[in-house]
Amino acid sequence: MKIFHTADWHLGKLVQGVYMTEDQRIVLQQFLDAIDEEKPDVVIIAGDLYDRALPPVEAVDLLDDLLAEIVIKRKVPVLSIAGNHDSPTRLQFGSKLMRESGLHIAGDLNKDIKTVVLQDEFGEVNFYLVPFAEPSTVKHIFEDPSISTYDEAMKKIIDVIEENMDKLKRHVMISHAFVTPHGEIEENTSDSERPLAIGGTECVSAEYFHPFHYTALGHLHKAHYVLNETIRYSGSPLKYSSSEATHEKGFLIVDLDKDGQATITKRAFIPRRDIRIVEGTIQEILRHPQSEDYVFVQLTDLTPVVGAMEQIRTVYPNAMHVERKSLPRLEETVEGHAVRREQMDDMSLFKAFHNEILGAEPNEISVQLFEEILQEMLNEERESKVTVMNR
Repeated sequence: MKIFHTADWHLGKLVQGVYMTEDQRIVLQQFLDAIDEEKPDVVIIAGDLYDRALPPVEAVDLLDDLLAEIVIKRKVPVLSIAGNHDSPTRLQFGSKLMRESGLHIAGDLNKDIKTVVLQDEFGEVNFYLVPFAEPSTVKHIFEDPSISTYDEAMKKIIDVIEENMDKLKRHVMISHAFVTPHGEIEENTSDSERPLAIGGTECVSAEYFHPFHYTALGHLHKAHYVLNETIRYSGSPLKYSSSEATHEKGFLIVDLDKDGQATITKRAFIPRRDIRIVEGTIQEILRHPQSEDYVFVQLTDLTPVVGAMEQIRTVYPNAMHVERKSLPRLEETVEGHAVRREQMDDMSLFKAFHNEILGAEPNEISVQLFEEILQEMLNEERESKVTVMNR
């Protein structure tokens, strides 16, 4: 069975005040062209189809056009789940009607985990659609008070799936989570993706996915595998911040043989405009060949540059940001390394601020209170999506 794995489209994305909708349309047309060329049996979209719960009309129209092209015109089934940016209710609306056309969307997690069975010449392949869900939601659904972290929540979900799994058949997991090899804390692959939780409680162990012949993940924007090559992030189709400047964007083609062995190939997208970092003095940059790319400029001039952005845009008309690299703002992290303030996580910023104002590191009680408040804010942000949609 040939599978196309993509994720994190973030339709309606705004980068430095620029809507990326037309750029998204161009690379996703390449995705349609690849479908015509490769003739996949199924397309997986592993969450974050939209960038926010209430996307702009243009983003909704674009998704509608793309799904119609894949499912109705090309007759290729699409299996999709809600990510942490999506509104589950909005994404799942009309799913019972669309299912007959081959569009299967799991917005909300249910006790009966959504399973889609597809056939190829070797028999059945079972696809498990597990949308993003808070640990508290999983705890409530499965009536398990021991669940308090994303790791525990995912383990519970997979345990439930495994109870009814026919080991003689092939199985594919579709999930939206922050997966690391053994559940250890790792840095996000992009600063354009907001954290799910704080203190490492968002991380999920890849070891839990061993029952599946392939795991199609969404959430992290850099394409990579975790623990082994069958547990994969496809990455986002476009770069959405300067932290993604070195990423190679595309999607994955997964060939699943009769024994469930997966062969994975990556196909690259060619963007209308690249996002990249440009470094140099203003005079050096003004001598660059003109480019339409979205650039983040780091000036190395030792003195302030008057009207820097206006000058830069004579060469790079779509320049998004300019800063002085020679004068970075530094703070000390817990490990004693100097890093730029905008690159620090919330906890490190809190500790640096506390130290700067009070001249001392915060005690354990202060750190615990800050973690609790920050987690409440993250939860309220996601809950507000549901509230808005229900009005």
